[in-house]
Amino acid sequence: MKKIISVLAVLALAGGMAVAQDRQEKKNGNDWREKVRAEQVAFITSELDLSESEAQAFWPVYNEVQKQRREAFRATEEAYENLQKGVDEKEVSQLLDKYIEAKKAGEKIEADAVARYKKVLPVNKVAKLLLAEEKFRQKQINRLSQGRGPGQGGRPGNGRPSRGGNRQPQENEPSTI
Repeated sequence: MKKIISVLAVLALAGGMAVAQDRQEKKNGNDWREKVRAEQVAFITSELDLSESEAQAFWPVYNEVQKQRREAFRATEEAYENLQKGVDEKEVSQLLDKYIEAKKAGEKIEADAVARYKKVLPVNKVAKLLLAEEKFRQKQINRLSQGRGPGQGGRPGNGRPSRGGNRQPQENEPSTI
């Protein structure tokens, strides 16, 4: 009986640790997203040089558009994943239609966003916004391609030792394939 209780206690403790670790991983994932969003806000603010009244009118609209973009992206990704699972021709046809609808919805959000931005900003700042968003996206892509994660600024590398990249194993050295 004591063995059973001990086993159950160990399982409960392990389960609790797993839940805590999962929560921490989710928190870290959210921290990463929040860092990127904060960097994006700072970057756009700097690029647009918004007045106080422009900022008060612009940011609620921008945040709503960002929310719509995320939802549209999720819908497109879900439709894409479902499309890959299609079994028969009829099902694939329906899934393909859903995928195309999701893509069109995302494009409509982008077109509507520009019209909404024009209501709260001068047209030259709307153009600067679109350029700033693309510039920020390219900056993030470059950062990731250089092995730097979000929030790591201009620091080269990712803080881990190199694994050798394309280095070929030397004679008498085991291959890691």
